[in-house]
Amino acid sequence: MARSTGSAKPSMLRLLVHRLFKALLWFAAGSAVLVLIFRWVPPPGTALMVERKVESWFDGQPIDLQRSWRPWDEISNDLKVAVIAGEDQKFAEHWGFDLIAIRAAFVHNERGGTLRGASTLSQQVAKNLFLWSGRSWLRKGLEAWFTGLIEVLWPKQRILEVYLNSAEWDDGVFGAEAAAQHHFGVSAARLSRQQASQLAAVLPNPRNWSAGRPSAYVSTRAAWIRQQMRQLGGDSYLDTLNNSRQAPWAL
Repeated sequence: MARSTGSAKPSMLRLLVHRLFKALLWFAAGSAVLVLIFRWVPPPGTALMVERKVESWFDGQPIDLQRSWRPWDEISNDLKVAVIAGEDQKFAEHWGFDLIAIRAAFVHNERGGTLRGASTLSQQVAKNLFLWSGRSWLRKGLEAWFTGLIEVLWPKQRILEVYLNSAEWDDGVFGAEAAAQHHFGVSAARLSRQQASQLAAVLPNPRNWSAGRPSAYVSTRAAWIRQQMRQLGGDSYLDTLNNSRQAPWAL
């Protein structure tokens, strides 16, 4: 009987390992297929939108989510460049992770004070689209996985298009079209350079800062973003996205 019990334990362990490995393979394949589909199909919503809706229920103040998908050509070029200037100036060069920024943020956070992030636009798309908020190692690992898939399977232009249609710009306000209408009463295609820079300026904290009624800090940050937009080359910078640096196996 003792031998039987001893031999049963390794068999059970092998079975559990086999099932775990199989589950991971299914997850990897399923997530890759989903990301590939979203290369062409507009995502119907994001995990962050679901999270905000559920939060509002628990707060006793349900919100109506505002979001209207707009294709690349119906979004102001100024907003495209402004977001890159404010959030990720190496967007056209990196493969999803800005290692220099990550290292600088790590050193800063180790010294104490306000936590600083170093997420690229690709990482933000991965978080907003597929994951929950938080700082656990599990979520960070999944973020890295989805970021890698996005960089491999999508061109840079698509990453920015999905970002602009998924970013949060106020409570329940998601995407460039809803943000433009909410803050300025215009379509995403008709945003001025100043309006675009103000929208980009509030992205680090869109639920507490207003693009339509900017504080002195937001106005100063928006002015800095406009300066960075000029240094990047304005609209001509967008031409680099089609020839941007991506993983050599990118589709």
